[in-house]
Amino acid sequence: MEDYNKIIESLGVKFIKARNIRILQPIRIKNFYDVENSLLILYKGEVSFGEEETPVEEGDMLFIPGGKMISVTYGNAEKPKAVNNEEFMTHRELYFDQNTDASLIGTQPNSFGMVAFEAKVFDSVNFFTSLDIPPFLIKRDDKLAATIREILEEDLSEAIGKGRIIKIKTEEIVIEVIRYIIENRLFVEQLATNSTYFKDPRLIDIFAYIKDHLGGDLSNKVLANVANVSEDYVGQYFKMLTGINPQDYIEYQRMEAAVGLLRTTKKSIRAIGSEVGYKDTAYFCRRFKMMFGIPAGKMRRRESLMNI
Repeated sequence: MEDYNKIIESLGVKFIKARNIRILQPIRIKNFYDVENSLLILYKGEVSFGEEETPVEEGDMLFIPGGKMISVTYGNAEKPKAVNNEEFMTHRELYFDQNTDASLIGTQPNSFGMVAFEAKVFDSVNFFTSLDIPPFLIKRDDKLAATIREILEEDLSEAIGKGRIIKIKTEEIVIEVIRYIIENRLFVEQLATNSTYFKDPRLIDIFAYIKDHLGGDLSNKVLANVANVSEDYVGQYFKMLTGINPQDYIEYQRMEAAVGLLRTTKKSIRAIGSEVGYKDTAYFCRRFKMMFGIPAGKMRRRESLMNI
């Protein structure tokens, strides 16, 4: 238990967004994917997920770790419109309507609340993604549900200090999700196998270096010097502890950073690609679409149009 306390203390939690959504028409997103973690609470209506269309009951929550591709159905699962992630992200306004009245939270038919956030160990590596935890259900949890509602209400308010309150409440969400996993003994094998590397100082040095040098040389030779191991061994060492090879991890971090720049700046696609380490813009665009199922330009367009 002490190990988990140390991990929680090392987490950097960042609130991304909160939305109260009304489903306008039933849809099934075959390959939903985002870089952030999201926690969805179903207020009224139907939501299901996965290949087996596991239902989310009203009052229950669906946790989707960042970086996990998943099939999600919003609305009645009998005759939903099947769309891919690109279609959904480009035309969200056809499927979702955002509620901006705090008094209606939890009362509208076919509606859910959602909070998206980052949770990074030492501000470097995504905690839930690194544990290889799949999307899962959190059965009715009144404390967690109340925290989500408080974030939704604060986000819709103009109250002084709302940003600080939301930050504190988002940290509470992360802790409650971790508690739920541990108390219900979920993903025991993943936790035992994948949480150990958070204690390896050489690996943490590599994570930190990658974060600070995304636009530079991150070859195995450079990483080997950071960790003070041989160039021939560093890839094996990294994969042995994390389950992925370092260059795959680096690409994910670069693409995650690119998404953040697309959402928060007006920099050109070329400038963003270069900033995160891609000198060839065409190659960056190909890799971006391959990872997210949507071109970088459309990612920016849908953020600017509707950001829900």
